Amino acid sequence: MAKKDKKAKKKLPLAYKPLGFALSWTSGTVAKMAFQKTWKLIRHEDDAPDALDRDRRWGEILLAAAIQGAIFAVVRSAVDRAGARAVERSTGSWPVQEPGGRD
Repeated sequence: MAKKDKKAKKKLPLAYKPLGFALSWTSGTVAKMAFQKTWKLIRHEDDAPDALDRDRRWGEILLAAAIQGAIFAVVRSAVDRAGARAVERSTGSWPVQEPGGRD
């Protein structure tokens, strides 16, 4: 029985990939919406500057990129962690193999 449980744990990371993909897509969408709202609050503009916006200054572009990156990282980490915890609660196993091959 223990051998079967160990085999199921090895397959869990592969089974988690589709869920992980869906969570990543969702987190990207949520992060984009959060960034758009944040930018509008900060600068009172609907559109944040893009690196290729000719009429925008370096400072505006880098500020927008820094805020967007921070929001994306926080949202993605929160969604990934919540998904992993949900998988652990439902299966009893962490969804990805720990570093060093520990189970």
